[in-house]
Amino acid sequence: MKPIKAYGDTLGDGAIQLSFTLPVSFGGKAKEAAKIYVQKMGFKSADIVHAEPLSEEFTFFVAYGKTDNYVDYDSVEYSEAVDKAMSMDEVNAFIKQNFKRKIVIVGACTGFDAHTVGIDAIMNMKGYNHHFGLERYPMIEALNMGSQVPNEKLIEQAVKINADAILVSQIVTQKDTHIKNLTNFIELLEAEKLRKRFILVVGGPRINNKLAAEIGFDAGFGSGTYAEDVATFIVKKMYERLSEKK
Repeated sequence: MKPIKAYGDTLGDGAIQLSFTLPVSFGGKAKEAAKIYVQKMGFKSADIVHAEPLSEEFTFFVAYGKTDNYVDYDSVEYSEAVDKAMSMDEVNAFIKQNFKRKIVIVGACTGFDAHTVGIDAIMNMKGYNHHFGLERYPMIEALNMGSQVPNEKLIEQAVKINADAILVSQIVTQKDTHIKNLTNFIELLEAEKLRKRFILVVGGPRINNKLAAEIGFDAGFGSGTYAEDVATFIVKKMYERLSEKK
């Protein structure tokens, strides 16, 4: 057993920082209400360290509190989609050796989500933070369809170009709209009996590998992901499926 607690000033002190908004006007009474609110959540030594009016009827708070709760780290069940990513050159060499052809990847930010920052970071040639995107990989044919792409349109394009993998980016997550949209995407594929035809990868700020698997995707990537992480997963998953057919 490996018990772990939040760390603030001293290891194991259980100190946690919280931020939240209450529908009350800014002032001393609002701060006291916020402090009581934190205490009711079970935190000890609650302090409101910052309060700022957002409007006449809403106030934003930052609070510190302490808790005796802990997590047994040894009992946590989670696995990353990729333990160690290959470099761009290694991915290209892997594709040449095992597939003898370019692999085809299509991606988009689907639904009403208009943000392209995620899908662009992974797919565009310039990539992000000195990590080239999939368009730069000589052995990958990458098609970035942009944002606000209907799920049906992305699937149609994937079939049209005979894609090996589909990437879905979801940035907007209010009221779990990303989960609803991603679930719809999987349901559409299953209805057309296309689920097993593609390797499905989803990414976004509130996405992780565990959530992706629960929805029906092959892998999920959160913040801090680069093209080589996604490419490594796809080519290794393709090789795994190829090996199973032999």
